[in-house]
Amino acid sequence: MSGPLLFISAGDLSGDNAMARVLAELGSRKPGLRTFGLGGEKLKGLGQEQLADGKEIAVIGFWEVAKKIRYFSRLMDQCAKEIERRKPNCIVLVDYPGFNLRLARKVRHLKIPIVYYISPQVWAWGGKRVGEIRELVDQMLVILPFEEKFYRNTGVQAEFVGHYLLEDIPAEFIQSPLPKTGQIALLPGSRPQEIERMLDPICKAAAAFNQKHNTRAVLAGIRGRYDYDAAVKPYAASGISVSFDDSRRIVYESDWAVTASGTATLEVGIIGRPMVIVYRTGFLTYHIARRLLKIDTIGLVNLVLGEKVVPELIQHEVSASRILAEMERLYIDSSMTNRMVEQLHRIPDRLAAPSGSRRAAEIIESYL
Repeated sequence: MSGPLLFISAGDLSGDNAMARVLAELGSRKPGLRTFGLGGEKLKGLGQEQLADGKEIAVIGFWEVAKKIRYFSRLMDQCAKEIERRKPNCIVLVDYPGFNLRLARKVRHLKIPIVYYISPQVWAWGGKRVGEIRELVDQMLVILPFEEKFYRNTGVQAEFVGHYLLEDIPAEFIQSPLPKTGQIALLPGSRPQEIERMLDPICKAAAAFNQKHNTRAVLAGIRGRYDYDAAVKPYAASGISVSFDDSRRIVYESDWAVTASGTATLEVGIIGRPMVIVYRTGFLTYHIARRLLKIDTIGLVNLVLGEKVVPELIQHEVSASRILAEMERLYIDSSMTNRMVEQLHRIPDRLAAPSGSRRAAEIIESYL
């Protein structure tokens, strides 16, 4: 007799990484568990039957999604039909709200339990989506500590399970002392459109900084995502190189980081490196987001700490000159840098919960 069946929708790299840990736990608890849906290489490696190429679905931004609307519409219909045909025991949605909440609405009538792991940032966008989540989702599994109270105050069943990064990052990297190597980590994002918009100004700033201070910079690349070698080639003489698929070690061995906003900021913060956060999106996406956002900071490290500890450069501010100016501040003002590191070392305790992936697996298992 075959085991229980699970549908998983994880639309980006961090979601694939986080859910893979939960699925590994589930697999050990439920021999014969079968999964199908959307995800990346890690979920695929654990045996998930993929309904789409993970690289095709890793798209962010209103305009960027709109350009592929027909593709996503067909994929939505395909997922809904497969869920109705196969009738999984449970549906697990991972972040990726633009797609996942629409899919939840499309299949809710099937009365299949829906668990949402890694909350959409509804606390940033205002309350509009909270009612939708209350209607469509049976259980929220949240990874940021303030999210549990937020959801429970709005009548949504939620549990803080801790952040998967604390299991994912090697223990010796966490809250580690500054290595004083003269190395700078460059993390321009994981999606091609992010990299396209931010890599050049980041590299220009790092090249100028290297030439002035005799430092070096290492770009954290993801193999197969982008032609990093070609992008960095003009800056090779200025001490910039590429290293693939080892971003955490690069951060660990660096004194500072320049990183795109997103999960990477938490990785840098957990390791304990001073950083500059940058983010640039499409023109239309930015202006829509600026009208909708209800918070004045976007960096996850700043949100977790409850104050703007790390400088943020957003949209038109993402220029080589502005990035370089912030790098110079980190280099010159040691007291500011030390205060930043002290604050960042508080992050692991704020994100911790016992065996987060195991707890998430236990809750999902209860719906199987």
